[in-house]
Amino acid sequence: MTSFRAFRIHQDGAGHRAGIETMDTDSLSPGEVLVRAEWSSVNYKDALAGTGKGKILRTYPLNGGIDVAGTVVASSDPAFREGDKVLATGSGLSETLDGGYGEYVRLPAAWTVALPATLTTREAMIIGTAGFTAALALLRMTENRQTPSLGPIAITGATGGVGMLGIDIFSGAGYEVHAISGKPDRFDFLRRIGATTCVDRHQLAFSGKPMESARYGGLLDNVGGATLAGFLPAIAPYGNAAICGLAGSPALETTVMPFIIRGVSVLGIASAGTARDVRDEVWKRLSSEWKPRHLDTICTKEVALEDVAGVFGAMLEGGSFGRTLVRITS
Repeated sequence: MTSFRAFRIHQDGAGHRAGIETMDTDSLSPGEVLVRAEWSSVNYKDALAGTGKGKILRTYPLNGGIDVAGTVVASSDPAFREGDKVLATGSGLSETLDGGYGEYVRLPAAWTVALPATLTTREAMIIGTAGFTAALALLRMTENRQTPSLGPIAITGATGGVGMLGIDIFSGAGYEVHAISGKPDRFDFLRRIGATTCVDRHQLAFSGKPMESARYGGLLDNVGGATLAGFLPAIAPYGNAAICGLAGSPALETTVMPFIIRGVSVLGIASAGTARDVRDEVWKRLSSEWKPRHLDTICTKEVALEDVAGVFGAMLEGGSFGRTLVRITS
């Protein structure tokens, strides 16, 4: 049994509270692989969970953090040995299991991923759930015959984590990327990481007609609502719209015309519970031909574990920019 620090979240008769506590490894959620955490990251779900403004946790108390990377210190599963570098994203972390905001985390072997040799634990956490989601979208799109020849990929919510890493990953895979964002002051940054064209979302002009000229080969959408509905009629024949967010609205009012006339496909991207074989394939791609080329640029902030709560407010108010890393151990 080892004592350690963790950012722990409670919800009980006294209400919501969260902060740094000392606990011991025997109190961690069950799992076969005990990991000394090195890095985590801050995602929108982490901010919701840490502030209590979203119902993310399904049981209490739990340590926050849906992502983690570190070194195995003990394992009852033969697939992992002491000293192995590993990572985990989603997979119930900070929902039903203790998450990565602690100096130790115990992981189910079924969701523990061996760190690819071409990634460091720090790089893996800059990628994290955000980059995994973008790469999963690209995998599903290419499996459904998406190619650069169909035309540019529009990426909405382009200044968020999924958006930025999506720009980097898709452009590196040979796609022309059109970044859609309400932050025109960040357009030069988006071009540096791979965007060919940047469009202010406030200047988007959709006709409202069931069909428009086919201006885009596909779409990676983080927004939903009217934005998603506006793009669907402008996707080329047999292009794909990969949907992974609802920053604008969870609603979708559209027609079936793009689907039955152009064969446009809508692909749902649910990264947290991705099947293990697909998860391994995504990380294989992320560590090779789809490895983002601008990770140190996209990582715009790094905080220590004890300072993680200080970034939640700005993220929930839309004021964060780029990926925020959490340094768990020195």
